Amino acid sequence: MDHIDIKILNVLQKDSTISVKDVAKKVGLSYTPTYERIKQLEETGVIKSRATILDPSKVGIKLFVYCNITLKEQSKKSLLDFEKSISKIPEIMEVISLSGNYDYMLKIATRDIESYNNFVMNKLANIPNIGQYHSNIVMSVVKHETAFYLPEEE
Repeated sequence: MDHIDIKILNVLQKDSTISVKDVAKKVGLSYTPTYERIKQLEETGVIKSRATILDPSKVGIKLFVYCNITLKEQSKKSLLDFEKSISKIPEIMEVISLSGNYDYMLKIATRDIESYNNFVMNKLANIPNIGQYHSNIVMSVVKHETAFYLPEEE
């Protein structure tokens, strides 16, 4: 990747619906080389997908919880079984394997505290091998970015 690819990525991270023509203008190239660069970035997996980012409150999501999980058993099979089970649950937006005091951290999005309680009782509690979980309710979001910082150096 060179500095023009970085410029293209920065433009697309701000607005994935922008036309190739407009991307080309912003990065100082013509249409065809810009199109080819974007295609290459997609084919190599640098651009994984393009997404629409929703306002959670406008779709009824008013509660975010970071839930730290400690498993009872640490074998490879138990870790993989847990990951397979937890990945199927739609309220869970992110599953991160950790070092330190906890094995995993889950980011959970739900309507309200009652919905979260229902999630814990009917979904989380049914997953085998969970030893402990600790819920951290998000009070407010100070900063939320979806774009990676990519400095445009030459």
